[in-house]
Amino acid sequence: MESSVYIFAPTFSSFARSVMLCCEEKGIHYTCGMAPAGTEIRSKSPEHFAIHPYGKLPALLHDGQILIETSTICRYLDARFDGPALQPADPLERARVDERSAEIALYIDQALLRDIVLEFAFPKGADGQIRLDKVQERLPAARSVLKRVRELLADNPFICGRDYSMADALLTPILDYVARLPLGDELIGSGAVKEYLERMRQRPSGQKVLNMA
Repeated sequence: MESSVYIFAPTFSSFARSVMLCCEEKGIHYTCGMAPAGTEIRSKSPEHFAIHPYGKLPALLHDGQILIETSTICRYLDARFDGPALQPADPLERARVDERSAEIALYIDQALLRDIVLEFAFPKGADGQIRLDKVQERLPAARSVLKRVRELLADNPFICGRDYSMADALLTPILDYVARLPLGDELIGSGAVKEYLERMRQRPSGQKVLNMA
């Protein structure tokens, strides 16, 4: 019997949702939470650092092993389990998925999720107020990466072309959170990015993962 996958992270984590989307797409049984042994582990606690040396999330626990870094986790799940491939067989196309995944995890995530979404989710202003001046400062970078996403999509159904890949799993939760912001409609727009997000939301994986509390 295949051992269960445990995703160590809260279910609202965008990167945890990326891993969950990969699991859903491949039909992998998984659990996501902060209590891998039944007792909740506090963020940044010694127990957390014992799982992830930098105190980050998510981490994957499977077969007595721990893996960190979302893209690495997604590649492992794709190679380890049966189900639809999340990476192409062709070397160049596979490298392109890796390239897009890194671009999303490093740059698009920073400009959209870290710099914009988290300011609304966890305001750092006086008395817990959203720092709207900071949001305004960061909007040009957010618009720039969304322009890049539109360019990558072009007329393709997915971010790397004709097939769903782990890069889509990385991108979708970020766009989903942006779209839910008060300024989400303005940022996402009415063209290719909005249409792409709606397609991802309508997939069975998206319907399950993106609607979690």
